[in-house]
Amino acid sequence: MRQVLTSFLTLHWTIVFALLALICIDGNRGVAAALGVIGATIEGTRFVNLDNFVVVAPLATALLVVAVLFFWAFVEALVNDATSPDADSVARIAFICASGVLSLIVIGGAAQGINGLFMAVAVQLAALLASYVAMLAERRSVVAAAASGEGEIHAVAHGMAKAAAHNSLLSLISGRTVSKTGSNPRGGR
Repeated sequence: MRQVLTSFLTLHWTIVFALLALICIDGNRGVAAALGVIGATIEGTRFVNLDNFVVVAPLATALLVVAVLFFWAFVEALVNDATSPDADSVARIAFICASGVLSLIVIGGAAQGINGLFMAVAVQLAALLASYVAMLAERRSVVAAAASGEGEIHAVAHGMAKAAAHNSLLSLISGRTVSKTGSNPRGGR
């Protein structure tokens, strides 16, 4: 069974973090525009030059790494089955890294005195958490559906074995058992 929601969410977060990284390295807009995209307002605040290479390069790299991790999780969701034991390990790492990057943005923004950054990042973290919970729920439902399918197969096989044992007992009682050599082991006809 395909993981439609997982594929969609990982692709969504891939695009979001890739666009944030692209906006960061854009010479015209820079980090201020990337922070504006996530909801922070930078007017009227005291901050150091956010277009400095020392600020832009690590932030853009971190955002790009998170985008690559989400893309990897997207490919894993398309290629692998949800019932495999390590199906969500890449997605878990991607969500942890995304939360870490957003937390570092809050810390760096608080150090620079950027207003409204905490609430904007809190909304993004809540969206990440909701996405992760939805992906876990989808994975568990796929695993539960596969387990119930295996349970049905086990029940059918058990029923067939009981029927075969019953038929074997009935043929023993009626005295119609025939060995492979064709003779009756009880001395019957």
